[in-house]
Amino acid sequence: MGNCQTNRKGGDVSRKDGKIVQLGSEGFIASLFTTLQKSMLSFPLWVKQSLVVLLDGFSVLVTVWLAYSFRYETWQVPYESQLPSYMLALAIALPVFAYFGLYKSVFRYSEAMALKQIVKAVFVYGVLFFLLLVVLRLKGVPRSVGIFQPMMLFLLLLATREAARFLLNSKFRFGKCNNADKRLLIYGVGSAGIQLANVIEQSTDYLLIGFIDDDPRLQGRMVKGLKVEPFKDLSKVIGQNAVTDILLAIPSATRSRRKQILQALQPFPVHVRTLPSLEDLAGGDVSISDVKEVEIEDLLGRDPVPPDPSLFSRNISGKCVLVSGAGGSIGTELCQQVLAAGAEKLLLVDHAEYNLHNVLLTLEHQKLKKGQDTTIIPLLCNVAEEGRFLSVCKTHKPHTVYHAAAYKHVPIVELNPVEGVRNNVFGTFFAAKAAAETGVENFILVSTDKAVRPTNVMGASKRLCEMILQAMADEQGAGSTCFSMVRFGNVLDSSGSVVPLFRQQIREGGPVTVTHPEITRYFMTISEAVQLVIQAGAMARGGEVFLLDMGDSVRIQDLARRMIELAGLTVRDEYNREGDIPIEFTGLRPGEKLYEELLIGDNPQPTAHPRIFKAHEEFIFSPELEEILGQLANVLNMNDTERLLLLLRGIIKGYRQHEKPECCDLITEGR
Repeated sequence: MGNCQTNRKGGDVSRKDGKIVQLGSEGFIASLFTTLQKSMLSFPLWVKQSLVVLLDGFSVLVTVWLAYSFRYETWQVPYESQLPSYMLALAIALPVFAYFGLYKSVFRYSEAMALKQIVKAVFVYGVLFFLLLVVLRLKGVPRSVGIFQPMMLFLLLLATREAARFLLNSKFRFGKCNNADKRLLIYGVGSAGIQLANVIEQSTDYLLIGFIDDDPRLQGRMVKGLKVEPFKDLSKVIGQNAVTDILLAIPSATRSRRKQILQALQPFPVHVRTLPSLEDLAGGDVSISDVKEVEIEDLLGRDPVPPDPSLFSRNISGKCVLVSGAGGSIGTELCQQVLAAGAEKLLLVDHAEYNLHNVLLTLEHQKLKKGQDTTIIPLLCNVAEEGRFLSVCKTHKPHTVYHAAAYKHVPIVELNPVEGVRNNVFGTFFAAKAAAETGVENFILVSTDKAVRPTNVMGASKRLCEMILQAMADEQGAGSTCFSMVRFGNVLDSSGSVVPLFRQQIREGGPVTVTHPEITRYFMTISEAVQLVIQAGAMARGGEVFLLDMGDSVRIQDLARRMIELAGLTVRDEYNREGDIPIEFTGLRPGEKLYEELLIGDNPQPTAHPRIFKAHEEFIFSPELEEILGQLANVLNMNDTERLLLLLRGIIKGYRQHEKPECCDLITEGR
C-alpha cells in the first residue's frame, strides 16, 4: 500500500505520512478545487444569502424567457409588452421564496428537507403567478407561460442547489483521488448505507469510493454517482482505489450472517468497521459516530435466542430483588435486566463503593429514561462478614436473590487464596443461610465453568459454593428457599476479558499477548448470559446446577488474529516478517487451564429453554459439610495456605493444582 498505485482512469494514487495523495495535474486541480471551496465557505452570511437571491432572480428571468420561447417555438427577444410579466414573476417569486425559508438553508447540508421547501414555495408561486396573469390579462402574454414557467423554475432551482451542494460539500473525485485520510467502501446499499454515504459526503477526512452489495439486482447500478460492485470484484476495487476501510451498513443482518461476511473480508488489507444493530439505531439517523469497531459477537456469529417472557418475569416482576456484586460486570447487567423486567424494589449489594456508585447512576438513568417507578436501594455490604447479609434480608425481605458477588480473576485469587476463599465460600454460605432464615423464595448463584475439575483456587472455591447450595437445597426440601446455580464460561467484554485487552494492545501497536498457542475458551455475550441466568433461576425446583450452551469453543490465538486483521493490519510471524502486529505467547498463568468444561458428570438434562441444561451432581450432605466449613474457617483465620490447599483437595473431587504450583498468599508469605 506504500507504493504509488494507478486507478482505472490513469491517475496516480500514493500515500504520504499516512494520507492518500494525488500526483500530477489532477493533484493541482484537486488542490485548486479545495481552495475554491474554502473561499466560498468563508464568505459572510449576508454575502452568501445575497448571491442566492441573485441566482434565484436570474433563474426566474431565464425560465420566463424559456417559457415564451417554447410557447412560440423560437428563441424570443423579449418585447416591451412582455416586460411586465418578467417583473411580475420576480415580484412574486422572491418574497414567496423568502417566506418559505429558501434563504435560510445551509446548501451543503440540504437535501430532503430543502426539496420539500422548494416544492411548497414553487407551488404557491406558480398558483399566484398564473392567477395574476389571468386576472391582469397582460397584452401579448399567453396564459400558458404561467404553466410552463413554474415547472421549469422548479427544475432549475433544484439544479442550482444540487450544484451548490456538490461544489461546497463534495471532495474532488476526478480519478477517484483526493487528500482524505480514509478511502471507504460501504458494504450494503440499504437505507442505512445511503444515510451513511450522505454523512461521509460531508466530511473532508473520508472519501467514499463506492458500494459493495450481494444483491445481483443492484450490482452495476449507480448510487449517489458511485458504482455498486459485486463482492467478487472487491480485490480489484481495493487495489485500484487504495481503499483503507470497509464499513458494514447491514444493521438488520443476523450475527451468523455478519460472521460470514467478516470471514470473507478477512483476507483483505482493510480496516473493517460496522454499524450497530437495528435496535441500537432505532429512532435516530445514522451518523459517523455510529460507526464502530466490529463487535466480537459478530466474529463468533451465534444468534441469540429471544428470552421467554413468562420465565423472564416470574421471579422479578412486582417483586423485591437483591443482586449481590451489583457493581461488577455480571451484576450490573443483572440489575439492568431486573429493572427492565419490572421489579418493585431493587437492592444493590456491593463491597466496592465506586462500583456501587457507578451502577446506581446507570440504573437511575435507565429508570428515568423508561419512566419506571422501581425503588432502587444501594447497600454497601461485605457478604463475607457474618450477620451483615442477614441484616439486609431481615430489613428488606427480598423475594429473589441473584448472588454474583465473588472474586473471579484466576491469577489474583491464586496469589491471594486465603481472602479469595473467605470471600467466595463464606460470602456464599452466609448469604444462603440468611436467605433460608428470612424466607427468600429463590436464591440463584452465578457460578463458572472453572468450577469443573478445577486447577485453581478460584475454581475450587466456586465448586465449594455450589456444594453449599446443593447441601442446603437437600436439607430444606420443598416449600422453602429454592437454591439453584448457573454455570457458564467467559463473558465478552467483562472486566478482565481478553477482548478489551486485545483491542488496547492493537491500538498501541502490539504485541498482542496470548498465554498458549492452543488455549481455547467458550464465550457468550454478557446480555445473553444474564438472560439465561434469569430464565434458569425461574425453572429451578431446588439443587439443580444449570449449564448454559456456550456454542463452540474458540482458540484464543485465532481470535487475536481475526481482531488484528479486521483492524486493517497484518500479523507479524515467521511467515510474514513485515507484518504490523506480532502475537507473543507468554505461557499459562498460575492455575490456568488449556480447555474449560461445563459438566462434571455426563448426564446433562434438557429444559424448556434450548440453551439451558441441568444436572444433579455429587455433593456433601449438610452435617458433614458444616464440619468441613468449620475446619476451613480455622485454616483461614490462621492464614495457613498450605493447609488450605490440602483441605480444598480433600473436599473438591478432581481438584488438582497447576503443573507449576505457584499458589501462595502474598500477605502471609515470608512470615
